[in-house]
Amino acid sequence: MATPDQKRLLELCHDMMGGLVQDHLPDLTIRQFNLLLAVYLKPGPHTVRSLSTHLKIAKPAITRAIDKLQDLGFVKRKADPEDGRSVLIQRTINGSVYLADMGEKFSLAAEHVFGGQEGAGLF
Repeated sequence: MATPDQKRLLELCHDMMGGLVQDHLPDLTIRQFNLLLAVYLKPGPHTVRSLSTHLKIAKPAITRAIDKLQDLGFVKRKADPEDGRSVLIQRTINGSVYLADMGEKFSLAAEHVFGGQEGAGLF
């Protein structure tokens, strides 16, 4: 059985996910979303190898996730000017807008679930 705090966190996830479905935002897997957050929140430069190491996910899985994120316009690949064999994974305006929307949905869901209570400090 979930503790009261765990239940509230699950309610937060439920409310946030419901908002995503209603707004018809692109569906991302948890892996894709986590990768996108890593690219935007962690200092770069980002490569498949560095993201694989950071997220502890195999390089082929990282490459597939990047393919999807690039198709959506959330990241882009660019040749590394210092190492022609390496490719850098970079942010895009579309990715920034998507994450801003996600942040707003998280904020609204947190306000609904926690209502400004002390429990909101769980994050």
